[in-house]
Amino acid sequence: MHWNLDTTHSAAEFAVKHLMIATVKGRFAKVAGTGETNPDGTLKSVEMTLDAASIDTNEPMRDEHLRSPDFFDVAKYPALTFKSTKVETRGSDIAITGDLSIRDVTKPITLKGEISGVITDPWGNPRTALAVSATLSRKEWGLMWNMVLEAGGFAVSDQVKISVDVQAVAVREAVKSAA
Repeated sequence: MHWNLDTTHSAAEFAVKHLMIATVKGRFAKVAGTGETNPDGTLKSVEMTLDAASIDTNEPMRDEHLRSPDFFDVAKYPALTFKSTKVETRGSDIAITGDLSIRDVTKPITLKGEISGVITDPWGNPRTALAVSATLSRKEWGLMWNMVLEAGGFAVSDQVKISVDVQAVAVREAVKSAA
């Protein structure tokens, strides 16, 4: 079965330490994606795209800096993408390994979390949900900008926690009529 992300009920968020003492959180407001399940209902594959320009940390000046060549360089690299290469499930627990592309760097990452069972929404559509997370080193994807603090340490941590919470709606297959 094929699935499309319900973009109004999906979120891709991140958290990073700022000035070594506080956590700054943000999100990508525009998330798109698809998935496919095996005949037994287990997840087979997933692909997601995040619109880099839709980054939102609730501070316009910081967001503009994150869109600049110092970080995501959205004029040159408009999207972050993830494409699964392996999916492992045990009950509702799931580990999705895949290729994450940020800027011009693609590296493997494993997202871990849980997947819900399939339900039928009030409009008769099959739905499922996925909540996964990981921690990555932003420097591995070429996001190198930083500032040394007078007291020691750096303005922005290398470690970034990412979390993805999505709902997906089954794609209705076209009914073939007999001729």
